[in-house]
Amino acid sequence: MFPLNQYYVRFFLLIVCIAHPGTPCLSQIKKIKDVVVYSDTTFYATFPSVAKLKNGELMVVFRRAPNRIIFGEKGNNHVDHNSYLVSVKSKDGESWAKTPQLLYAHAFGGSQDPCLLRLKDGTLLCTSYGWTTVRPEGIPNLKQPYFEAGGYIFLGGYVVRSVDDGKTWQGPYYPPHIKPERYFNAYGQALPAYNRGALYEAKDGRVLWIVAANDSVKKTSNYLLTSKDKGLTWEYVSEVARDANASFNEASVYETPGGDIIGFLRTANMDDQAVIARSKDGGKTFSWEPMGFQGHPLMATKLPDNRVLLVYGYRHKPYGIRARILNAECTDWKTSKEFVLRDDGGNTDIGYPWSVVLSGNRVLVVYYFNKDNGNRYIAGTIIEIKP
Repeated sequence: MFPLNQYYVRFFLLIVCIAHPGTPCLSQIKKIKDVVVYSDTTFYATFPSVAKLKNGELMVVFRRAPNRIIFGEKGNNHVDHNSYLVSVKSKDGESWAKTPQLLYAHAFGGSQDPCLLRLKDGTLLCTSYGWTTVRPEGIPNLKQPYFEAGGYIFLGGYVVRSVDDGKTWQGPYYPPHIKPERYFNAYGQALPAYNRGALYEAKDGRVLWIVAANDSVKKTSNYLLTSKDKGLTWEYVSEVARDANASFNEASVYETPGGDIIGFLRTANMDDQAVIARSKDGGKTFSWEPMGFQGHPLMATKLPDNRVLLVYGYRHKPYGIRARILNAECTDWKTSKEFVLRDDGGNTDIGYPWSVVLSGNRVLVVYYFNKDNGNRYIAGTIIEIKP
């Protein structure tokens, strides 16, 4: 009988990986384990982000709101006047504090989608945006047009900062209104810029942020803001992606070693296709194109060898979390292989992954999840990146 040794086995697995992109390839990603970061059946926990602190601890921040089912309501949604930002910490990415700490509660409404970035000097930035309730007698007095969802009025974006590893937070600091945005907030002010997605500290010291703007009644587009003072103030730079029919919204930004600024964009009216936008002139101009696969939103993390881990939610059956590894300049996305981290999600209400390098070649990916349409909780997957 023909003897099978390790070389034949590796060759066979390589062929399988090429034929079936979801297969764990020896040369790319090995899944180690899934972990629970935070779960409590009395709360609806969603939209996490993660960063490694100066002291080496990991901090996951997320949006927490009451589980409306305990009040006899039919279910939960993504807008709630009592949602707020909380954090939990871990030393190893596996064992997490049971009781979250309050990061920020907006004085006038609920907060959404905290997006965490640690700068090179250790400063932590966290972007978010908010919604508030306005009683019926106040609605006629609101400045038109305003954005309403589920009975809540949109407030726009804000930023909070910490210089002591997240022990205390300053702010909120409000980014500027940008001209493409058509809406006003509940205060009657031109809507401050906002978005969900990873920010990035560029080599020249600027903090990059791709924001969204409602440039028509049912459509959003993406634009680049930058900060030269560590998130205290922001200025408009350029249009990232705009189309007559498609929407571009939740976006993460990344700078390659060669200096290209990359946007990974969520879309609507494009069959859930991921989009990549690229600037070769420091963000002054961008070009964009579909990536050829479904997934949203996306987040990019630089690996120790300069490759890029791209993670994204998958809201089609089988629901779950997926990933790809791109080269340092993010030019091989057309041929990159897809890896399935999770395919056991209960429905489309999952995702929003965010990753951080633990040590060596291990990475933690956090996201929110549910099983069989049950309790929404913050989960994670630890993976090993192969050379």
